[in-house]
Amino acid sequence: MNTTHNPSPKTDLAVTHVLAQLLERLEHSAVPVGAEQYRSVVEHLVHAFEDVKPGADLGRLLDAYPAASEVYENLNYQHAGLCRSALDVSLAAEVSAREAIARAMGGAKTNKDKTHGEG
Repeated sequence: MNTTHNPSPKTDLAVTHVLAQLLERLEHSAVPVGAEQYRSVVEHLVHAFEDVKPGADLGRLLDAYPAASEVYENLNYQHAGLCRSALDVSLAAEVSAREAIARAMGGAKTNKDKTHGEG
């Protein structure tokens, strides 16, 4: 029998929850974690997210596990951008990146230098 089975999105987040919890532990481990182990957990989490139904339960899980939230956000970036990142955190990251780029380009003056009349 050749039937195509399109699974419906899962509402049970038990496996996704365990993977998110494990990723969070790896992120905060005091002991170095092997790249293969980390990659394996992330890959399993990515596959779990493919089957999960969006909704309040998923939102609570992502709020509880920032590392899993970041993975989810990156998977859905093309549709929603950095929708789960706090605006102030995103803005601070952008400002820091611009300053680092300016320093790397040969010590370009920052806004602080310009406001104090040095340049």
